[in-house]
Amino acid sequence: MAVITCIDDLKTLYKKRTPKMFYDYAESGSYTEQTFRENTSDFAKIRLRQRVARDLTGRSTATTMIGEAVSMPVALAPVGSTGMQRPDGEIKAARAAAAFGVPFTLSTMSVCSIEDVAAHSSTPFWFQLYVMKDEDFVDAIIERARKAKCSALVVTLDLQILGQRHKDLKNGLTTPPKLTLPNILNIMTKPQWAMEMLATPRRTFRNIVGHAKGVTDLANLSAWTNEQFDPLLTWDKVKRIRDQWGGKLILKGILDADDARMAMDVGADAIIVSNHGGRQLDGALSSIRVLPSIVAAVGDQTEVYLDSGIRSGQDVLKALALGAKGTFIGRSYIYGLGAMGQAGVTKALEIIHKELDISMALCGVQKAVELNREHVLVPRDFEGDWV
Repeated sequence: MAVITCIDDLKTLYKKRTPKMFYDYAESGSYTEQTFRENTSDFAKIRLRQRVARDLTGRSTATTMIGEAVSMPVALAPVGSTGMQRPDGEIKAARAAAAFGVPFTLSTMSVCSIEDVAAHSSTPFWFQLYVMKDEDFVDAIIERARKAKCSALVVTLDLQILGQRHKDLKNGLTTPPKLTLPNILNIMTKPQWAMEMLATPRRTFRNIVGHAKGVTDLANLSAWTNEQFDPLLTWDKVKRIRDQWGGKLILKGILDADDARMAMDVGADAIIVSNHGGRQLDGALSSIRVLPSIVAAVGDQTEVYLDSGIRSGQDVLKALALGAKGTFIGRSYIYGLGAMGQAGVTKALEIIHKELDISMALCGVQKAVELNREHVLVPRDFEGDWV
């Protein structure tokens, strides 16, 4: 067994053990993938400020996110088709997150349903909503999330129109995969994945099949999904969803200070600075680069989280130092899940936690909540001087 010391080690195992189309689904962005690449490379432009001769006893990464206690300011982001990365993947990830003391966010486009995850995890999780044209479906899934005792609703705002990801089109991506000869040959090289998939009944989008009108099999599921993302998602509709939900509301996909102010005006309890992992608007700025301007725009009036590009505890530290109150990881935990199942998700969280704790200490910081701009060195032109 290889010694795993970093997220990249998990990624190496993940690639070996996961069918190609699902590896490519996670490890890709839209069009040229410029934004996908810069989400990670821009973190490297920020340096840490080493401080010495400090009291480093009693260190703590604990904090809160939307009032919920967390062991570190890291949540598991919503990722579609997680149950294809590893059979029953959402259940395994939710259990790992609960045991570690961090939030798990279930995607609308999950393989395991809201009810599946609720039945297998004793800890409340967050539910991410894609707003569909079918208002009856939206109303019903919000009610299902309420019945499952989800403690927050995360509304994604940046997928009204689906960005093009070349690899998914070339691979003929579907959930579950179509049994074409190339797919069969590839799956044969992933025996553990195949055996576990045969053993579970959860192989399609179970939040949708049986819940949306006329969606009973893969053919009409694909047609329904491709037509349903709502291009008419406006701030007025967000307000309606806020009022209908009535609980903690997080708005995901904010990449502009003006939109951050609008999100604050509609009563968001938190906003997530995110470009959908570089999977939507290619050519947009990285999340970490726009974070400072968004923090400045909203001040302390709502919590600001960062998503997209985090691959280490040092990345978490940098986001917190630039004003984020919490962070989200997607690919980092997916690598662990695909590599080792639930134990792999736990391993990813352990790696990030250890890196955050040690890097805090070497920056002379006892507690994650104390991190601020004084603890990093940021290039003067980091945010850009744009016309």
